[in-house]
Amino acid sequence: MRITIRVLAALLLFVLVASIFYFSSRTTLAPVWLDNRGKPIQAHGGGILKVGDEFFWFGEDRTQGLDPTRKYVACYSSKDLSHWTFRNQVLKLSDPENLGPGWLVERPKVFYNEKTNKYVMYLHLDDKSYKFARVAIAVSNTVDGDYHYLKSFRPLDMESRDIGQFIDDDGTAYLIFESRPTKGFVIAKLSDDYLNVEKQMSLVPKPLEGGALVHYDGLYYVIGSHLSGWTPNSNVYATSPSLEGPWTEFKDIAPPEKKTYDSQSSMLLKVVGDKTTTVLFMADQWEPKALWDSRYLWMPLEIGDGKLHLPPPKSWAIDVKTGVVTYKNRLWN
Repeated sequence: MRITIRVLAALLLFVLVASIFYFSSRTTLAPVWLDNRGKPIQAHGGGILKVGDEFFWFGEDRTQGLDPTRKYVACYSSKDLSHWTFRNQVLKLSDPENLGPGWLVERPKVFYNEKTNKYVMYLHLDDKSYKFARVAIAVSNTVDGDYHYLKSFRPLDMESRDIGQFIDDDGTAYLIFESRPTKGFVIAKLSDDYLNVEKQMSLVPKPLEGGALVHYDGLYYVIGSHLSGWTPNSNVYATSPSLEGPWTEFKDIAPPEKKTYDSQSSMLLKVVGDKTTTVLFMADQWEPKALWDSRYLWMPLEIGDGKLHLPPPKSWAIDVKTGVVTYKNRLWN
């Protein structure tokens, strides 16, 4: 009996070590973020929309056990960017364009249109071979209501895969999308009703995806990641005084050997407080074999005078009223 117990204990130890090795194989593994229900937040590839004094976080819901014939987007809300309340599974989409098994939606981004009083969700819609390469649009009357599929199209007649969102200080809304045949990604202005892409502002001549953009102290800063699939790489940035360019040469946002601390850019969130303005780098740590366990890496950026730097991840907190960030002990190596 002792031998049996020892063998069983050894097997359990092996499984535990193997699990730890798998889930901690990256040098920088972010903690699991839990919502008000104590469940892991499912908002992968997401974006944030601020409505009043509340932040709404939308992202891909990759929860295990969901109907595989549908794709889901979840919505969470917070007033402090730290404590998140699950609001709704705002999109439960069946294959809208008959793309067949393996079809997908990625990187949901939501805009609010004041003229139509509609919430407009943009998504990357594709087939399993990534050849469909379109954006899809779904709309809702409320920020956390059920979004209804409207249409899909290729913006400005170009292929579109990874997408990002940007709302400038004057309220103008833009879509960022990767256009692989042109070996770059596009910054484009949305139409007045946000239901179409109206005008190309810039074609950034660099094969990048994961586009994110912020307007800070008179300069535009754009971030992208190299085309390496699910594998993390060194994200880069460039600046311009205008969305129409010209853009500076791209530089690494962190030491290249760190591979952006094993993450990929998703959005740059500007928090304007009454004391200071802070720009948060929002990114995903993808686990392609366990997408439900992909993590989120958010960090305040060191930004200004045309320079941008992502510091090593550590524990931090932000006062959204003042914009002031405070740091605690180091969280990761």
